[in-house]
Amino acid sequence: MAIACSNISTPALSFSTPNYHFSSPTFPVITRRITPTTKLTTSLHVCIPTQSRHPASFVAFSGGNGTGNIHGGGGGRGGGGGDGDGAGDKNKGESILALAELGRSLDSVPRDLAAAIEDGRIPGSIVKRYFELEKSAVFRWLLQFGGFKERLLADDLFLTKVGIECGVGIFTKTAAELERRRENFTKELDFVFADVVMAIIADFMLVWLPAPTVSLRPPLAVSAGRLAKFFYGCPDNAFQVALAGTSYSFLQRIGAIVRNGAKLFAVGTSASLVGVGVTNALINVRKAVDKTFAGEAEDVPILSTSVAYGVYMAVSSNLRYQVLAGVIEQRILEPLLHQHKIILGAICFAVRTGNTFLGSLMWVDYARWIGIQKIRE
Repeated sequence: MAIACSNISTPALSFSTPNYHFSSPTFPVITRRITPTTKLTTSLHVCIPTQSRHPASFVAFSGGNGTGNIHGGGGGRGGGGGDGDGAGDKNKGESILALAELGRSLDSVPRDLAAAIEDGRIPGSIVKRYFELEKSAVFRWLLQFGGFKERLLADDLFLTKVGIECGVGIFTKTAAELERRRENFTKELDFVFADVVMAIIADFMLVWLPAPTVSLRPPLAVSAGRLAKFFYGCPDNAFQVALAGTSYSFLQRIGAIVRNGAKLFAVGTSASLVGVGVTNALINVRKAVDKTFAGEAEDVPILSTSVAYGVYMAVSSNLRYQVLAGVIEQRILEPLLHQHKIILGAICFAVRTGNTFLGSLMWVDYARWIGIQKIRE
C-alpha cells in the first residue's frame, strides 16, 4: 500500500512503500497550499495499487520554498516557465503520440524536425502531415530541402500554388499587356517581352517568400546582433496563423513585411536586369537585320527600369501576396475547404490568376506613371 505523506518546508523527508509488487497510476486527491509568513506547504498524494510485475512506486517529497516538485518512481522534469512551456509540453506529447500511432521514432525523421519535436515547437498535426507528404515520391524528395520542408508542412498545397504562378503567369501577364497597350501592343513588343521575362523570373519568389512556414530553424548564436535576433523571431508571412506555443507581436509582423520587402526588392531588381538586358540584346539584333526597325525601337533603360521594378515588387507585390497567402488562403479558404482539396485548389487557382493579372495591370500603369515606359504614337 502507498503511504500518504505531508511535505513541510523543512529538511527533506522521503518515504517508500514495501515491495508488494503493486504499481499503478498516481493521481492527487487533495492538494492544499498554505502560504503564511512561515511559507508552509502541505500536499496529500494518494497511490491506488493494482497488480503488476513491477515494484511499487514510491512517493518522495522534497522540502524547499514552496516550489518543490513531486516525482514518481521514474522521476520527472521540473515545473514549466509559464503558458509557453505548458503549450510546449502539450505539443511534445501530441507529437510523440503521433509517432507512436504511426509506429515511427524520432530517428526516422530529419534532425531539424526531431529537434522541433523535442523542444515542443510543433504540434502532432504537423508530424502527421510530414508522414502524409512522405508517401509521395515527389514530396519525399522535396522534403530533403529545408525551405520546401518548412513551407509544405505549413501548406500541403504550396507546390500547387507555385505551379499556378509559374504556369499561368506567362499567359495572364501577356493578356494584361495586351489589355493595357491595345493597338500599341505590336509597337511595344520590346516592353512586353521585358515585362513578361521579369515577371516569370520573379513569380517563383513571389510565392516562396510570403508563404507561411513551420519554423524548423536552429537557435541563433548567443553572439548574434539585436537586429538579427529581431528578424529571427519574425514570421515569414505577416498574417500567418501562429502554431500552438508560439506567438508574434505586432512589431514582429511588421518586421515580416519589411524583411520580405527587402528580399523582393533584390529579386525584382535582379530579374529586371536579366529581362531588360535580354530585351535590349534582341532589339539590337533586330536592328542589325531589319534597317527599318531601327527608327521604331529604342533600348529599354536598364538601371532605372530595374530599380523601379524592385520598388514595385517590394511594395505592391509584397503586400498583395502577403494578404493572399496569409489572409485569403490560410485564414479564410483553408478553414472552410480543408476537407475538399480539389475545390480549394480550384479556388486558389482562380484567386491567384486574378491577382497575377491585376499585378500586371498595375505594373504597366506604374511604369508609365514614373516615366520609364512611354506611350508610343
